[in-house]
Amino acid sequence: MKKIILFSFFMVVLSGCTVSEVIEAERTNLDIATLNISENFLLDIGILMFESGVSEENDPDKTGIYEEIRAAESRYFPYHLKTTLEKTRYWGSVRVIPSRAAITDVIISGEIIRSDGEYAELEISAEDITGKKWFSREYSIQTGLRSYSEGRDRTNDPYQKIFNDFSNDLRLYASDLHGSVNKKIQQTSELLFFANMVPSVYEQYFSNNDGQIEISRLPADNDPMVIRLKGIRERDRLVIDSINEHYANYYYGIAIPYEGWRRKARENQIDIRDTKRAASIRALIGVAVTAGSINVDASDTSRSRRNIKRATRSVGIDRGIRTIIDAWQLRESTRSYRNQIGELSESFIAEAAPMIIEVEGQSRRLTGTAESQYEGWRKILKEINQIESGETPIPELGLPSRSNNEILN
Repeated sequence: MKKIILFSFFMVVLSGCTVSEVIEAERTNLDIATLNISENFLLDIGILMFESGVSEENDPDKTGIYEEIRAAESRYFPYHLKTTLEKTRYWGSVRVIPSRAAITDVIISGEIIRSDGEYAELEISAEDITGKKWFSREYSIQTGLRSYSEGRDRTNDPYQKIFNDFSNDLRLYASDLHGSVNKKIQQTSELLFFANMVPSVYEQYFSNNDGQIEISRLPADNDPMVIRLKGIRERDRLVIDSINEHYANYYYGIAIPYEGWRRKARENQIDIRDTKRAASIRALIGVAVTAGSINVDASDTSRSRRNIKRATRSVGIDRGIRTIIDAWQLRESTRSYRNQIGELSESFIAEAAPMIIEVEGQSRRLTGTAESQYEGWRKILKEINQIESGETPIPELGLPSRSNNEILN
């Protein structure tokens, strides 16, 4: 009878070695506008690159945090958030911006706290151009087995709940703003751009107290300088749109290897927990077997003990070998995906396709990273400012275009 109880305990414990797995991740429906909203009330959004959240002391072998993955995610997440916000139809133009120098109505920033394929946690903040902090919240998700299924809607990211939650929160916050507040945000955005172009004139129109912008007066809409500066701002937006094409190429370029890495990393997380739990349970079995063997009849002690040892040894060896093989295959898969992502990230960071700007019939060639190209563009605007301050008409600017030629040294 004692042998039967011991064997039953042995089988029950073994059956509990597998860690339960989430099949279906929690979801949040995205709030989408059902009525057309007047463009006058639609605020433009600029999304900054996210902070990677990797410390200088990070040891990837201990933390499982790889700098090349986090660097990729810090660029991937902002663009996916852009696509999510655009679906809602609650906003004007939504752009990923290279820096805060790109003046817009609402600015979104974020930091990656955790992202390992199974769990993700992001801190995302929103503020407007007047200096008003809207909110800063942490969003999280635990993915499920079906989060990475081939048959799912590919427009939804495995972490989609995070982006939908933030999008809904942003819409809810903005819905409490009066139309006059929206108008003030838009006016401030425009006035700050003017002041950046011609500070000697337009810095007199507002005050800046610890980052809080208050408009004291507005320039006349029919002022010739205002009309010209509005035209320049449209060119600035076109340049940022062109830079967003570069961000889009990267976003779609790493989509497949990045999802592959997340899927394998998730499997690895579950496998590690499974292995640790199995090891603990096997130790428990050893204790139970030893204790049970003491009470086995003397005539059966040798045979019973041998049978139990043989069974536990067989299970342990088979499971150990399988765990080693599975772990090795998972590590090789994740390493392969990391290498692909790293190569794509290096290309993205190194250079974007050259941008050609026409200024007074002359071509200006901007090269380097997307961020450095925008800095170059801002220098061109500074040249225009000098022309303006000298009471020389601002030169006519052509539309920005991308060059397919190699970068000239």
